[in-house]
Amino acid sequence: MASVSGGFGSARATTAGATGPTVCNIPEEGELSIDELPVGSSVIDCGAVGRIVTYDGTGLTVPEPGTTVSIDSLTTDGETQGFTLEVAADGKVSYELTDAGADLPTTGSDVPDVLSNPANTAADLSQEPDGADADATDTTAPEDTEVADADAMAAPGACSDGAYTTADRKEYGSYEWWIGDGGMPGGLSRTNALGAFYDAIDNVTQSYNNCGYTDQVGAKHNYRAPTSWEADINNKGQCTARDGLSTWDAGDLKSGVVASTCSWTWPMPGVKNDLREADVRFNTHDYDFTNKPTSSCSNKYDIRSVATHEAGHIFGLGHVKSGHENLTMYTNAFTCTTKARTLGKGDVLALRSIY
Repeated sequence: MASVSGGFGSARATTAGATGPTVCNIPEEGELSIDELPVGSSVIDCGAVGRIVTYDGTGLTVPEPGTTVSIDSLTTDGETQGFTLEVAADGKVSYELTDAGADLPTTGSDVPDVLSNPANTAADLSQEPDGADADATDTTAPEDTEVADADAMAAPGACSDGAYTTADRKEYGSYEWWIGDGGMPGGLSRTNALGAFYDAIDNVTQSYNNCGYTDQVGAKHNYRAPTSWEADINNKGQCTARDGLSTWDAGDLKSGVVASTCSWTWPMPGVKNDLREADVRFNTHDYDFTNKPTSSCSNKYDIRSVATHEAGHIFGLGHVKSGHENLTMYTNAFTCTTKARTLGKGDVLALRSIY
């Protein structure tokens, strides 16, 4: 894992496997900060598995040893929110708190996932009941036409901007995913939401772009089925314990976050970590979505643009910041535009660097 810093007073977080405190001093209840579960501490000795660790306004549930968990949030203001927690096989903790790409080889192999103790919430539900945060059905006037894509002013064009970051994450096999129940963004039926999500994931795995780049990316995905299980992301925008299904759904996240992705991987020494599960949730509690932004669109987020961005995270792409507004992986979500459905130069180069 790449070197990181922050959260430890004058101390500096180093790398996975770094030596840290041997004595545990964590609260018996409640959420933990990264100061209370610092780099090098042991989740086994501290009894921290299943506890939530917070940083930068987000949180992660401490996984079992030999697992890494990451959260990436797409925000309304462009502020990056997210971090990574890795628990080594011996229980030692390390963090990735920056957006720096992990410069690791990508040659590896997919390991079959065996989850001996999947997390079950009551009746296979997450924090909120089905339908409680359903988005209003999206309607358009017959004369409305879909808005045209346009590069944001004061930013390089999507086809000339080669900026990108990558995470320590790769799908070595095929990303197998499910669609949850309850309300969908834009008030879409589950069938129509499936179509929008499927197209968005295809945008990433097939390197969909208008820049003339051919598809040289070997990433694959396979939709499995609908499920009554929900994304393992709670209404605080925190990753809960994983349940073994990569689920896409909608519900409540904290205000300011349009959508979040939680990813779980197995550490792979010397190469990028092997993806085990990745869940996506749209925030339909605070925001409206549309599957077809038109000339009369007002303050609605394009479903396939948001979904393409989240799919980028699943397949190992990180955020790019200010000055790169025309790339799909820009950290801010824009309303009433479809431009993030189409990858830019940096997005394509990032995928090629991994796959």
